[in-house]
Amino acid sequence: MPEVHAGSYKEAILFLVTAGIVVPLFHRLKISPVLGFIGAGALLGPFGLGRLAEQHHWLSPVTIGNRTEIAHLAEFGVIFLMFMIGVELSWERLRTLRRLVFGLGSIQVLASALVIGAILYGLKVPLAAATIVGLALALSSTAVVLPVLAEQRRLNTPAGRASFAVLLFQDLAVAPVLFAIAVLGRSEGADVGGALALALGQAAVAIVVIVVAGRLALRPLFQLVARTRSPELFMAACLLVIVGTALMAASSGLSMTLGAFVAGLLLAETEYRRAIEATIDPFKGLLLGVFFVSVGMSLDPAQLVAAPGAILGLSLALLMIKGVLVMLAAPALRIPRAVAVESALLLAPGGEFAFVLIGGAVAGNLVPEPVAGAALIVTTVTMIAIPLLAAIGRRAGKRMTKAQLGRARAEPPPDKQQNRVIIAGYGRVGRLVGEMLTRHKIPFIALDSDPLRVTELRRLGNPVYFGDSSNTEMLRRCDIASARALVVTLDNALGVEAVVQAARAERPDLTIVARARDARHATALYEMGVDDAVPETIEASLQLSEAVLVDVGVPMGLVIASIHERRDEYRVMLKRKESDSRPVFRARRTVGKAVDAPRDPAKEKPETPAKDAVGKRA
Repeated sequence: MPEVHAGSYKEAILFLVTAGIVVPLFHRLKISPVLGFIGAGALLGPFGLGRLAEQHHWLSPVTIGNRTEIAHLAEFGVIFLMFMIGVELSWERLRTLRRLVFGLGSIQVLASALVIGAILYGLKVPLAAATIVGLALALSSTAVVLPVLAEQRRLNTPAGRASFAVLLFQDLAVAPVLFAIAVLGRSEGADVGGALALALGQAAVAIVVIVVAGRLALRPLFQLVARTRSPELFMAACLLVIVGTALMAASSGLSMTLGAFVAGLLLAETEYRRAIEATIDPFKGLLLGVFFVSVGMSLDPAQLVAAPGAILGLSLALLMIKGVLVMLAAPALRIPRAVAVESALLLAPGGEFAFVLIGGAVAGNLVPEPVAGAALIVTTVTMIAIPLLAAIGRRAGKRMTKAQLGRARAEPPPDKQQNRVIIAGYGRVGRLVGEMLTRHKIPFIALDSDPLRVTELRRLGNPVYFGDSSNTEMLRRCDIASARALVVTLDNALGVEAVVQAARAERPDLTIVARARDARHATALYEMGVDDAVPETIEASLQLSEAVLVDVGVPMGLVIASIHERRDEYRVMLKRKESDSRPVFRARRTVGKAVDAPRDPAKEKPETPAKDAVGKRA
């Protein structure tokens, strides 16, 4: 048996320990874990405790002396991030936000890059280096800004939508910039125009091959894998696609990140999109943590200590330049001043892709080391300030006048999946619920674990996606945080309970209507917190009673009233079985709205048929 050296696993163990400490601690402090990973990398890296390990050998086990040890894992963090950006990028989202994405986004990136690059060129930085650093510093931090907005529940505010649109354009801009840096780095003083033309031709051929192969192979591959109903195999297929396309792109002279981005785009319009997001997101978060640790390891705190005034002055200058440019662009796009102020504060700091772009440029001898080091320190300092700037921007947003607020709310939402009813299970019962919602013009999104059914129904235009509706991450991808209601129509009792449990844990105030097998199952579902459980056996008997009463000549109005009265009696009886010793409370709800005043069903009058007809008959 080969000898095991604990030192070979030191970096991996240190990272896992760091993640186990940083993520819960920073989550409790309501600070982005990204900042914790960067700080941990700076502390444990060669410029932190690693510098002292040479004199104090007892520090060696808790330091990372060589950044290259985790460089490959760090690179995969960026690859997974670009893949997820591609998966999350839908044409529908681009079309909805096109004015902000291609208007405000392009102005912010190009104007910031031009101004910063011109300043650097005036400071005797070479033109190519000034251009690359200007583009890198023009980008903002998707990995920090979006979690901060989500934590504050401000993603759907006007400022949140504007910031999201600009970040989306920046994510789109990263791929061509990375490609240009790779080409310039390989030219080595030769004919840049010829090298660029040749590289563009090779890139075009490679991308066409990847797209055609992806179109032909990806959907059948995931159909085949999904039929096995094996989460492990599905995860393996996702990892195979990401790594395979990244390596294929790298072998063609492109960047691995560009290949992963193209793969994400190919899967974005398939029915497996949300299941892939839910599967890959944990890997992306963990590998991005490695990336940010490696970023922190490259920072030398001694530089900040040696020239704190210069570093802080440059950081403030970067915030001022980018923030002012966003403010100047806002009136042309009819963005209210308060929204522009909050967006400017969120977008002014640097972002994680600055490390990727500048690192690639340094490797290609396009940017001098001193310029790159100063730019990366400024980026880190401004990223650390994002939570504080977000808090300041939130206060500025609260000062909006009513007229400004009205204009801001007229902005289209970033994603039409927001504020929909979620249907878990899209079989016979689920389709009927979907048809009734469509008839009443209530938007919905459906999940189903049968790949053949999903494929067929999507061909007919149904908004159904493949995925496990009991997966919490899957529910988040379906925007459960803003969902109006959840309807669980699965025919498996344990599956229904798993979905209800996951949804109720994620969203305690969500309206949940669930299908039950019988009265006992309905009682169990009420104990789990559903608002309405519809037992199949009782509902079938009520429908039979309704049919026979109408057929024997009883007026329809009386039949409907008596059926609804009997249904309410069953509901009260089932809830009393849930707890015989305590009063039963039920919140009155409409779809997406709840009034928290408790009521005792025993003292209630039966609801009128008109009020209850849609929800209870389904």
